Amino acid sequence: MPTTTSRGALPLTATLLTASVALYMALVAFGNITDFGTNQDFVRHVLAMDTTFKDDDLMWRAITNEALQDTAYVLIIIWETASALLLIYGTWLWTRPGHAHARRVSTYGLLMVMLLFGAGFMAIGGEWFAMWQSENWNGLDAALRVFVLSGVVLLINHLPVTPAGRADPS
Repeated sequence: MPTTTSRGALPLTATLLTASVALYMALVAFGNITDFGTNQDFVRHVLAMDTTFKDDDLMWRAITNEALQDTAYVLIIIWETASALLLIYGTWLWTRPGHAHARRVSTYGLLMVMLLFGAGFMAIGGEWFAMWQSENWNGLDAALRVFVLSGVVLLINHLPVTPAGRADPS
């Protein structure tokens, strides 16, 4: 495990925070795989828009076909799993000498998380499917938390590091 004396505080921070998001995504994917039905219901309700205000101007967007709903859910799980694996690999790379490859791999994983929670859950789920209107099936607050956390970790991963592992003072 890296230490602040051997590699510097910034690479250690990048390692641990990347590992935190990797752990979170791995647990999310694992939970969705092992308890498929819980979030399957969530996805089905959001896509069906059955707990929204039922505005006729919006309801044409609803997807009520369960096969399509389940396909969307499986694709979400695949995306979650892929991002978790990239972040696990990125974490491992942060423990190795050199940071360019760790930064690149971690960036891809974090970007995948941000796209899922930002574009997928907040924009498409929240706005297109009006998830914000639902009292029972509204995941916008949780999506925002994950999006912001991943963004902060992404920024930390891109802070310049000197060869000694310390942040560049310039």
